[in-house]
Amino acid sequence: MQIDVARYSKLISLKDTRHNEEREEKLLEIPATILDASGGIITWYIPDALTDATQKEIWVASDLLTPILEKSVKLDSNWQTNQEWFKPSSENDVLTPRCINLSPAWFQQGHENQSDLEVSASLKGASSKKILKAIVRPAAIATMALRVMHPEQYWASMFNSLSVISNQETPNHQDHLSIPECFDILTTVGNYSNARMSMPSLQLEFRYDPGCMIVFSRRIMRHGVHAVEGDQITWAWYMRDSIHVYAGVPLCGWARVDYKQ
Repeated sequence: MQIDVARYSKLISLKDTRHNEEREEKLLEIPATILDASGGIITWYIPDALTDATQKEIWVASDLLTPILEKSVKLDSNWQTNQEWFKPSSENDVLTPRCINLSPAWFQQGHENQSDLEVSASLKGASSKKILKAIVRPAAIATMALRVMHPEQYWASMFNSLSVISNQETPNHQDHLSIPECFDILTTVGNYSNARMSMPSLQLEFRYDPGCMIVFSRRIMRHGVHAVEGDQITWAWYMRDSIHVYAGVPLCGWARVDYKQ
């Protein structure tokens, strides 16, 4: 790509401008690493990254979260939890269409840098220990993928937050609480097909079928996911910059193909 991701990160706006999103996007269906003009890694795309066994583990773990998911959608809120962006439930649905965040330690909403870290509300219930046990192996797989994809980020810190997203369409957006230099890891499972993730800034669409892993900075790259038929679960592993500042974790550099071990 004829851009420099580091410079681009300083120029982008957090506003959802949708500028230039009318351009035709190329569909990507094979494993790929997308680089910028200076050798910086923008995106890793790995279809069929997860085995059937791992996909089943994620499905079972997500099912444990159903009671929490049912309470997450609101009538008047931002799009992440607004019911208009979730597929309406039907008698054929297995999953509750919802979105929640899990974290062993973060700031409560509206209290960034003003208080001590707390366990997220979603992990304070009676089933918390069972939930944490269920996500251990999928978390380890995401972490080891990071060891290959962005070694400097791997050694700086592990992921401190997880979003569990069920049957949700998302508009093209950026996630302003993520860290520009850090990758987020998205994995998706379910009984759906022909899903697409778009990245209009790159003029690319990615086939986003079950077992897929897409790795990129959601703070920089605008992205969105089209509605699908069937049940879809996405797990998004990410890091909150405010937590790193609080803990004194050094900022990592950009991922590059010429990274020296």
